[in-house]
Amino acid sequence: MNSSSIKAVPLLLLSLLAGQAAAAAAENVFTVGAGVAVGSRYSGSDEHVVAPVVQLDYAMANGLFASTMRGLGYGGSAGPLKYSVALGVRGGRSESDERGIAGKTGSKYLKGMGEIKTNATANFGLSYAIFERVEVSARAEVPVSQRDNGASFGVGITGHLYQTPSDTLSLSLGANFADSKYAKTYYGVNATQSKNSGYREFTPKSGLYGVDAGLSWTHTFPGKWSLTGMAGVSSLSGDASKSPLTRKKTAPTAAIYVSRSF
Repeated sequence: MNSSSIKAVPLLLLSLLAGQAAAAAAENVFTVGAGVAVGSRYSGSDEHVVAPVVQLDYAMANGLFASTMRGLGYGGSAGPLKYSVALGVRGGRSESDERGIAGKTGSKYLKGMGEIKTNATANFGLSYAIFERVEVSARAEVPVSQRDNGASFGVGITGHLYQTPSDTLSLSLGANFADSKYAKTYYGVNATQSKNSGYREFTPKSGLYGVDAGLSWTHTFPGKWSLTGMAGVSSLSGDASKSPLTRKKTAPTAAIYVSRSF
């Protein structure tokens, strides 16, 4: 998912949300959904934000899709292998405590850090079912605008603990990696930022910056209605956990939404 309205929600939860919309369609399917998500105001924040989840997803039988959660792209499968490529949007970060249509964004603790601008991204995803109920996955999010914001990558494993025609309970674990530009953009403090904000200068390196765990449950009702609930935890590691901007290394996150397919 790439909506800036829930940009504070960790990547694993976003991938879980998107995964609920990513099922292969035997015909053209339009899905509408709405709900709420709770996450940190920014990665490393000790403040939280409640933001809307908006799902508008049109999936075509030929693999093309347009979605508020997945972006604009194409997905397909070859046996146990699933793949996707899409154009999406990565939300920005404000240096001040502001209130918008998605609730409060930014933080007083970012004063003097400057604004991180929203950017378009090329999103690539792969997953492979190594067992009937276990999948491994990899993703890449590469900026195509505001390229100095940097790229992020991730690997994960998802186990479907319980499956019936109406219910699916899944547990996912993930690890997130950053290139040097991404690490500096979201966790670094350069000389100008240090002078304006009072934080010490800090230059993080590329590499592992966080791990996630999440539990998701989806119940399908008659009439193509479904209810999805998710809860997870995200923990910063490596240089990201040492950043002067990091006020809390580990934070919970949650989301719940209802959807209807046509």
